[in-house]
Amino acid sequence: MDNPELVRDESIGSLLRGILTDLRTLIREEIALARVELREQAGRARAAAVSYGIMAAALGMGAIFLLVAVATAISEVLEWPLWAGFLTVAVVLGVVGFAAMASGRKQLDRVRAVPPATVSTLKENAAWFAKRISYGRR
Repeated sequence: MDNPELVRDESIGSLLRGILTDLRTLIREEIALARVELREQAGRARAAAVSYGIMAAALGMGAIFLLVAVATAISEVLEWPLWAGFLTVAVVLGVVGFAAMASGRKQLDRVRAVPPATVSTLKENAAWFAKRISYGRR
């Protein structure tokens, strides 16, 4: 008769192999599902980006025509030459642009590329890990 411990070890080994095979299959299926979902979301994001692009172009053209109408109206109402109306609109837009640029520059100065709290936590974790390793060597 076969040795019961040997049979038991083989069955445990085959059970572990089966579990590992099932785990690999599960991970592969999860990755495949994630890929499908990401492709689907990318398609939706692409469609939204196209819509936003069309919107930006339409709003940009509308703004240009509106500014032309404002410049023409200024020259008509104030009885100025046409170029003076366009110059007035250009100067106003320049002032608004410089004000927005200054505000954006101030806001950008407050942005930190590297989050200080995360860096501090990473340093603490590295120190803790180094301390644990040094204790293990002694």
